Amino acid sequence: MKRWIPFVKSDPLVNVVRLQGAIGVGGRGSLSDRSVAPLLEKAFRRGKPAAVALELNSPGGSPVQSSLIGSRIRRLSEETEVPVFAFVEDVAASGGYWLACSADEIWADPSSILGSIGVISSGFGAHVLLQRQGIERRIYTAGKSKSMMDPFSPEKEEDVARLNRLLGQLHETFIGQVKTQRGEKLAQDPDLFTGEVWIGSSAVDVGLADGIGHLVPTMKSRFGDKVQFRRLDQKRPLLPRIGVQAVQGALGEIEERAQFARFGL
Repeated sequence: MKRWIPFVKSDPLVNVVRLQGAIGVGGRGSLSDRSVAPLLEKAFRRGKPAAVALELNSPGGSPVQSSLIGSRIRRLSEETEVPVFAFVEDVAASGGYWLACSADEIWADPSSILGSIGVISSGFGAHVLLQRQGIERRIYTAGKSKSMMDPFSPEKEEDVARLNRLLGQLHETFIGQVKTQRGEKLAQDPDLFTGEVWIGSSAVDVGLADGIGHLVPTMKSRFGDKVQFRRLDQKRPLLPRIGVQAVQGALGEIEERAQFARFGL
């Protein structure tokens, strides 16, 4: 039986949370505020940690979920007075970089991809194919703006204008978030908010990251060689998902792969 000895200082603890995958809800992404909230609560409040480290690897996704997760991280950090360090692996782009910005410091591998501070909307148009097959698209709405960018109808200039306006508003929100969190660290680069990406030390040069470094050696240099690491992982179901859930999961994985593929990954 161990004897409790008062006034003996324990080794510093760093709680580690992995944020991996596209950001979305349900089957459309592996990261959402609801799915990561329990992990983040434990990371900041369990064991009196000296810091929380985020292992980050995400090509982005939902702007709203990115904002909710990022806000939760900042709120917990301020409430507990625990600093946050983000360690980027393959990519922290678009919404993934939004999450990185929730940290007090951002560290990257020499080959990590960071940035893509922009907003994208993609789809398809199949109205010509339907016409060739003799299929007529019928849409009935109450409210002239109810239907927009229907993939089975010809594209309308007013719909494109509305979509560009919405994307512009989301982009300004994203830019504001990055400026608020990174502040004077950002370089005066005209391409910074164009959706461009940077790799490794180039990301450090423009202020998107604070340095090149990996989780364990960086945390040891900050908190000493005796620092302890506790990894907090999401619980996985014992049985595989079946039926509709399995289909949704497969489609979500395809969409996630497509988002990673945009960055050559």
